[in-house]
Amino acid sequence: MKILEKILNVSQTREADKHTILKEDISSFALMGQASLAFVKAIEPLLQRSQKIAIIGGSGNNGGDGFAIARILRNKKYNIQPFLVQFKDILTPDCIINYEKLHDTIVINSTSEIPDFSEYDVIIDGIFGFGLSRPITGFTKQVIENINKAKKTVYAVDVPSGLYCDKLPDSETIVQADIVVSFQRPKLSFFFPENGNYVKNWKTVDIGLDEEFVQQQDSKHFILNEKIVDILTNRPRQSHKGDYGHTLLIAGSYGKMGAATLSSKACLRSGTGLLTTYVPKCGYQIVQSSIPEAMCITDENEEFVTQLPEISKYDVIGIGPGLDTNEKTIRVVKKLLSESKNPLVIDADAINIIAQNEELKSLLPKNSILTPHVKEFDRLVGNSDTSTERFQKQLEFSAKYQCVVVLKNAYTVISSPEGNLYFNTSGNQGMATGGSGDVLTGIITGLLAQNYTPLHAALLGVFFHGKAGDEAACKKGYKALIASDIIDALRIEKN
Repeated sequence: MKILEKILNVSQTREADKHTILKEDISSFALMGQASLAFVKAIEPLLQRSQKIAIIGGSGNNGGDGFAIARILRNKKYNIQPFLVQFKDILTPDCIINYEKLHDTIVINSTSEIPDFSEYDVIIDGIFGFGLSRPITGFTKQVIENINKAKKTVYAVDVPSGLYCDKLPDSETIVQADIVVSFQRPKLSFFFPENGNYVKNWKTVDIGLDEEFVQQQDSKHFILNEKIVDILTNRPRQSHKGDYGHTLLIAGSYGKMGAATLSSKACLRSGTGLLTTYVPKCGYQIVQSSIPEAMCITDENEEFVTQLPEISKYDVIGIGPGLDTNEKTIRVVKKLLSESKNPLVIDADAINIIAQNEELKSLLPKNSILTPHVKEFDRLVGNSDTSTERFQKQLEFSAKYQCVVVLKNAYTVISSPEGNLYFNTSGNQGMATGGSGDVLTGIITGLLAQNYTPLHAALLGVFFHGKAGDEAACKKGYKALIASDIIDALRIEKN
């Protein structure tokens, strides 16, 4: 998708650096200066001049960034102390230029020379850069362990030292950064759940790389961010509810009607023209009283869904929130998969039913959207030992069944049948609460009803769901946030 930014691997990042230097006719030293200035601009609002700041650089270009940052901060009258972790005898050319402009750098060549970093208020990590490909050993390993033991605020330059950019770590010797300021793009490894302790938060800064060249790189990994709003369509003033689809949500069971109501309300908030919610009899009064904007029809059974309603008049169907996995409900899911001629949005117990009945997978309508959390996905395809293994299974499932999979997690990942992965950047830890997923199902289903493609509906739904969660967290805080707050904060608009 052209509007979304691509994530580059290590070799592509190097090529982007080289290309920019040639095209812009600037030196690698000048590019390093641009990166260092961008880093300082990003972290300066978080610094105080009364703080003692340790800036720890290595022998390579990441160390060069660190020493350039040290010079900039010193010129701005910050209280800094530079350190050189000399893991190589010879510094890279750009590193040595910046290093020699400082005259009080403390050189660390052995374990005995490692200082007590707990004496500092802030640590800026510039030891290793994005090209690291093997575990850290020797006295440098002890340096990183001492940084982590100091329990101070740590800002990492481009990438935490010790973290690989394209693969999972094979060592725990990695700087635990509070904020990583990454140059031009986040690294793929920032999105791996296993790395959450090393990349607590991250932001990117533009260092002047040629964006056209970056976007021309062959990458199947994309960043889902604010740029996705460009695919939103406007509503003509003369439009009416019939222009925005009639949605059917099949949801709820005894004790789980909250899932049906949350999903229904979110569906309406996302803009569907009409909504009918199909629930067991026990849910009729709940839906009618809590969501007057929705129509409601009921199953003949009191506690769970046992029959499929007439589906031909609906433009889009979502199924799953609070559904239960009763034997009769399983037959409803099978009948829906068999009879639906349009893509479905499938969540929660509907996914669990498919996971328990292998033959149902082949019945999935083309371009359907599945929205499992990690445990539901593992039930669907089998357990994974790592997140990268799970991403691979996600891609294989999307390709085999020609569907979109929304794998819900701290960084929700959307896979397309074409083999792309989209990593969402909105959302927060306050959304780890019951009903949040039901809200997402409603949003995506409502968007699909408005004639967005399944992939676009999923991308828009995931991003705006997270953005609403961020808005809600600003008002409620992380701990007090509940799923209803996400619906209340939902605003699917370009501005």
